[in-house]
Amino acid sequence: MKIAVLVKHVPDTYGERQLDPATGRTDRTAGDQVIDEISERAVEVALAHKDHEKSTEVLVVTMGPAQATDALRKALAMGADRAIHVVDDALAGADLMVTATVLAAALRPEGCDLLIAGNESTDGRGGVLPALLAELLGLPLLSALRTVRLTDGEVSGTRITDAASTQVRAPLPAIISITEQLPDARFAGLRGIMAAKRKPTATVGLAELGLATPRSRTLVTSTAAMPRRTGGPRIEDDGTAARQLAQFLADRHLI
Repeated sequence: MKIAVLVKHVPDTYGERQLDPATGRTDRTAGDQVIDEISERAVEVALAHKDHEKSTEVLVVTMGPAQATDALRKALAMGADRAIHVVDDALAGADLMVTATVLAAALRPEGCDLLIAGNESTDGRGGVLPALLAELLGLPLLSALRTVRLTDGEVSGTRITDAASTQVRAPLPAIISITEQLPDARFAGLRGIMAAKRKPTATVGLAELGLATPRSRTLVTSTAAMPRRTGGPRIEDDGTAARQLAQFLADRHLI
């Protein structure tokens, strides 16, 4: 079985994230860049299956600038077998549709049995990339899974929504997206880090994928810094505090 996992190199969620005011894009020079935590959990799902089925091949795939290789290297150190890095200057600022088109072109020749992605990245939080890939690749999608069970011919799990939990299943090949309720990723030890240096990473651009330079359908017209938090009004209880509090909430349509 061949399992592909989408990983993403993102600004560290524990640091301060910023937008580049000139481009409206994430400023990837400010602060540390790390593999997205949800990507690590997705890799863990694939590796957990590989632990039981040793013949499983785990492929990790990313689209991003040259430094995104660090995310692939982390996944390889965890235990993935090989990696594909789609990197091309023409993809800077690509929107979700362009990203899905390019990743689909990279994944299609691989003929994977299962594609695993996080439900949303911590930088863009679009949350639709797995669905776009399912449409482009013509595969069934099980989204927002909090449990995953994989057999030779089927993937199943528990899907969560605001209203209920649902048991879902689909025949392979298929695409799934997982939530943060899946287990934490395993630790990449020194042995894994050293082994990752010998694992193959293919670097491809638009020409190798047979794609023309894509045009994003979205455009950032302006950006603005989030205003600093200010202190709220202080209510002194002079016998009318309850009335003042009720009025405060009513003015903001909270009651």
